[in-house]
Amino acid sequence: QEQLVESGGGLVQPGGSLRLSCAASGIIASIYKMGWYRQAPGKQREMVATITGGRPSYSDSAKGRFTISRDSAKNTVYLGMSSLKPEDTAVYYCNMHYQQYYGDDYRSAWGQGTQVTVSS
Repeated sequence: QEQLVESGGGLVQPGGSLRLSCAASGIIASIYKMGWYRQAPGKQREMVATITGGRPSYSDSAKGRFTISRDSAKNTVYLGMSSLKPEDTAVYYCNMHYQQYYGDDYRSAWGQGTQVTVSS
């Protein structure tokens, strides 16, 4: 079964930086889109950044501070985060839209999430 494994979360002070990684494994023929979402306590999950065919897209809160990148050879997506704020505190989830075999419908998969806490 296809699997996404995130890493890189942790505790960081306001103004600090973190880099999240998400590696996909399993039977994957092609990946259409990969992205990062987050969910803070008591709030709905929201999009942070996605990358489709090399083209990134960011939420307003992420623009200018976060950078999404992808290593297609490794089926891995990264999220570089800088100038972190307490309001960035959340569980960050990785997502991908992929085909298990060529010609299949696209599927969506989620990682288990990694906690990012921004606090002094």
